[in-house]
Parts: sequence; C-alpha cells; structure tokens
Amino acid sequence: MLKRTCYSDKLKEGEDVVISGWVHERRDLGGIKFILLRDREGIAQITAPKKKVSEDIFKLMDSIGREWVLAVKGTVKASPQAPGGLEVIPQEIEVISMAEPNLPLDPSEKVEADIDTRLDNRFMDIRKPRVTAIFKIRSEILRAAREYLLSQAFVEIQTPKITASGTEGGTELFPISYFEREAFLAQSPQLYKQTMMATGMDRVFEMAHYFRAEESNTRRHLSESDAVDIEMSFIENEEDVMYILENLVSYILTCVSKNKKNELALLKIDISPPSTPFRRVRYEEAISLLQEAGFNVHHGEDLGTETEKALGNIVKEKYGDDLYFLTKYPLSTKPFYTNFDGEVARAFDLDYKGVEISSGGQRIHNVEVLRTRIKDKGLPVTSFEAYLKPFRFGMPPHGGFGLGIDRLLMQMLNLENIREGVLFPHDRRRLEP
Repeated sequence: MLKRTCYSDKLKEGEDVVISGWVHERRDLGGIKFILLRDREGIAQITAPKKKVSEDIFKLMDSIGREWVLAVKGTVKASPQAPGGLEVIPQEIEVISMAEPNLPLDPSEKVEADIDTRLDNRFMDIRKPRVTAIFKIRSEILRAAREYLLSQAFVEIQTPKITASGTEGGTELFPISYFEREAFLAQSPQLYKQTMMATGMDRVFEMAHYFRAEESNTRRHLSESDAVDIEMSFIENEEDVMYILENLVSYILTCVSKNKKNELALLKIDISPPSTPFRRVRYEEAISLLQEAGFNVHHGEDLGTETEKALGNIVKEKYGDDLYFLTKYPLSTKPFYTNFDGEVARAFDLDYKGVEISSGGQRIHNVEVLRTRIKDKGLPVTSFEAYLKPFRFGMPPHGGFGLGIDRLLMQMLNLENIREGVLFPHDRRRLEP
C-alpha cells in the first residue's frame, strides 16, 4: 500500500506526495477529470488531464465511487481554482477500500439529514468537514484545560465509576449488578475528589465521565457526559474556586480562538476570549430580573431551562456578557455537602449564553455539620459513612466545581443540540451506536 507522506493542508507546489483519504466528490469534464479527496485536515483536488496522466489512471477515474478510500501518488501543481490553490497530478492511484453506492447520508452535506439519521450513521456523519471541526475543537478544549490546571499546581487523578451509593443521594442513578449486590454508575467524582482533600494532595482534577439517568429528553441532556472536575484545599471561600474556574474558561476560549482558526472559520464562529473576572449575578437579582420580564418565578426556586435561557438574554442585553456567575443561592437549592452562611449557600453556577455549564462552591469540612445536613436532606447517614470517614481525621476547608465539556462546546459553537458535539451520545431513547 502507498504510504501517506502528508495531509491535504501540507501540500507544497513542486513536491511529490502521497495523500490518502475518502472521495468527497467526482467531476468529469471530458478531457479532464477531478476527484476531491478528503482527509482529516481538509480536501485536496486530484486533477487528471487526459494528456498528462496515464491511460490506466484516466480510465480508473471513471470507476471510482464516492466515499471510496484511496491513496494517490502525484506531483503538486499550482491551480487557482483548486482548494488551497493547489492540485495533485496523479502518477499512481491505489484503491484501498470501496463503498456501497447507496450512502446512508451525504458527507458533502448537499443533502441534509436529520439528527437521528446522522447519529444512526455517526461514522459517516463525522466524515463531514464541519463535524470533524467540532471534534478537533473539543480536543483543544481538553488539551487547554489540562494545560491550565497543571500550570496551577493541580494533580490529575482518576476515580472509580462504580460506586456503592449515589453522589448526592438522588434518583438519577443507573443501578448495575455487582457480584452479589447492587452498585451504581457514578454520577460524578464528587465524593472521591472531596476524599482526596484529606490526603494532602491539595489540588486535584479529573477529566471525568458522568452517568445520570436523565428523564429529560431535551437538546442539552444526556445519560453520559464529560466534565473537568476539580477540588482544592485551604480556600478562604467560594471566590477562590470561582477564580480558578473563570480563568480556566478564559484560557480555554483563548486557546481555541488562537489554535483552531480554520475550524472556527469553517463553522462560521467568532470567539472573543472574555475578560476576567466574570460578572457576578446574585440569585435575588436574577429572580428580580426575571420577574420584571414577566416570568412567574419566586424566591427559593431553582432556575429551569426556560428561565435560565431568558436570564441569559437579559444579562446579555443589560450587561453585554455571555459568561456570568449566579451566586448566593438559597441553601435549600443545593446539595448536602455545600457550605453555607445562614440560609445562603456558598455555591455558584456558571452560565454561558443562558445555559449552566458549571456548578460548584465551598464544601462543608466539619463532619458533624455534614451529618446534620445529610439528615436535613432526608438521606440515610449510614449510606454515607465511607464518605464521612476522612472528615473525622483532619479535613481542610475546600471547594471545587464540575465544568461540563459537552455544554461548553455546545454554547461555544452555537450548536442546536448537545448531541452534535458528542461522538456517540446516549440518552433515554438512544443506546446505539
């Protein structure tokens, strides 16, 4: 088999190259034939003038079908009409693999497909340059997040995804058979990363996988999702955690805008990295703004999808901000491990264009206060004894957050559906592929 020497974006005039990829389109103008060959980095034009290529190659061009996999050896020539201003004149074409003629969807996107058709045929959907761009940007998000957190003295960890109990005692759990007893898929690494604060590791993060039995079948809910989870010790209050989060998000957006210009251009997205600190919107102000806009919301209620979106529009119009913290929530709206000041939770959400992409705060580090809060939430303390044990032997003040990668990507790229930015999304209705 011909061995690839470069991707389509690295072609240079006058060089002999071997490029490999999928047949994106074919054109026949009689005395000259074209193949647009697509690889991960773009599209290269293979140009076969009858007078400049062998008879075998010219005939072979007729039989090649769309989405066939080829390796092409040839010379790069300048061509103003070709993608990138360059074309390859083939000396040898190797057919590596053929595709059935009736394609399940059109990677050139001349024929549109609905989201279910796309996901049923995800292997081909991702061949679309636009979809490839989404996942290259997702990769950059993860790279930038890891780079920033390591620069801030965080240690990367991996926590179990099979647990004996739920993180927050909720009902959104996937039970599994674990030998002679029942276990659950982890909702988040929350309890484990808090346990790490008792080890002296001080600052930890995980590229975490969440499992949540979400009943909701909306554009922003999934049964499996990914997040950047962090926990940090010896904080003064939740503002220390918010500082890390806002600078992390700002760094991610800066890296994407700097390193993925071609992908952003293909998606027609312009990213302006936000300045820090992000705006703080107190819960009471948020409720007042929504009430003034005619929404029937009351103090003590958590914000839902509709009111979150509306608040995003209000904050954008009033302050010009896409990213903003919601702070000073009523304690009743937050999990049992959230620290508090009276009836106010030392917690926050980070919203991006009206969608919550992160939540976090300062945690309770006093074991007796934790026991009381577990009881107040109507949860059995006995189910949390393993979690409580480290708190009995010296636990520093700490806090953290989880930053949803899927939602961050969705909002960054203005995707209509969160599933567009997940390779193989699973939800209440979809388990395959």
